[in-house]
Amino acid sequence: MTYHLRQALLAMRENLTATLATLVTMTLTLLMLGSVLLLTLNVNRTLAQLESQVEVAAFLTPGADTAALLKYARALPQVSSAQLVTSDQVLAEMTKDSPYTRDAAALVGNPFPDTLRLRVARVGDSRTVAAAVSGLPGVDDVEYGAGYVDPTVKTLTAVRAVGYALVGLLLLGTLFNILNAVRVAMYARRNEIAVMRLLGATRAFIRMPHVIEGLIVGVLAAVIALALLTPGYLELVARVRQLAPVFPVVTDQATLVPVLGGVGLLGILVGLLGSLFATRRYLQELE
Repeated sequence: MTYHLRQALLAMRENLTATLATLVTMTLTLLMLGSVLLLTLNVNRTLAQLESQVEVAAFLTPGADTAALLKYARALPQVSSAQLVTSDQVLAEMTKDSPYTRDAAALVGNPFPDTLRLRVARVGDSRTVAAAVSGLPGVDDVEYGAGYVDPTVKTLTAVRAVGYALVGLLLLGTLFNILNAVRVAMYARRNEIAVMRLLGATRAFIRMPHVIEGLIVGVLAAVIALALLTPGYLELVARVRQLAPVFPVVTDQATLVPVLGGVGLLGILVGLLGSLFATRRYLQELE
C-alpha cells in the first residue's frame, strides 16, 4: 500500500495542472450541491410554515346549510382542518384590529358573513380546494390568496429545479475531469505500465495507484468544500436571524450533519468511481 500511495502522489505531482483542475471543479461542485441542499432544507421549512398558515376562506350566504358545507369540506382529502366562523365571531376578530369596526356595525349592522375556514395540507392544494367549494350552494365567494400563493409555489419549484439541474451538470463535468486526469496520468506512464504487464502484474496492481489518486482528490475536495460551506452557512444564518428573525432557518445539528456528511461522502464516491472507470477503460483499450 505504501508503494501504491507513493506512486499516486508521484502521478499527481507530474500531472499537477490536470489534478488541480479536477480538484477545483469537484470542490465547486460540492459547494454548489451543499448550497442547493441547504437552500432546499430552508425552502421546505419555509413552505411548511407557510402551509400551516394558508387558509381558504369560503364566505357563505345567509341561510346556507352550514352543517352540510362543513361536513363536505372536512371530507376533502386536501383539507387538514375546517371550522365554521360565525359573523359575530368575525366581527369580534375585526374589532381587535380595528376598534371602530364595532361602532360602524352598530350603525349599519354586521357586514361580515359566516365563513368556512379551511386549512390545506399543501400550499398548492389551495387552488384545488377553492375550486371545489366555490360552486357549492350557499357559498357566495372564496378567497385563498391567489396573488401570493400561486407565485410562491411556482418560485419554489423553479428554484429547486434550477438548483438540481446545475448540480447534475457540475457532477457530470467533474466525473469527466477525473476520467481525463487519470487517463492522462496513465498515458504518461504507459511505458512503465507496459513493462508491468509483461512482468505479469495484475490489473488490480496496475490500477491501484490511480484509484488512490482519484480517492485522494475526492477526499481533498470534500474537506475543502465542507471547510468553506459550514462556516459560510452558519455566518449567513446568523445574519438572517438579525435581519429577518421570523425566517425559519435550519440550525439543528440533527438535520445539518447528515446533509453535510452526505456532501462529503458524495465527493469521495465521485473521485473513487471516476478513477475506477478511467483505469478500467484505459486498460481495456490496451488489450
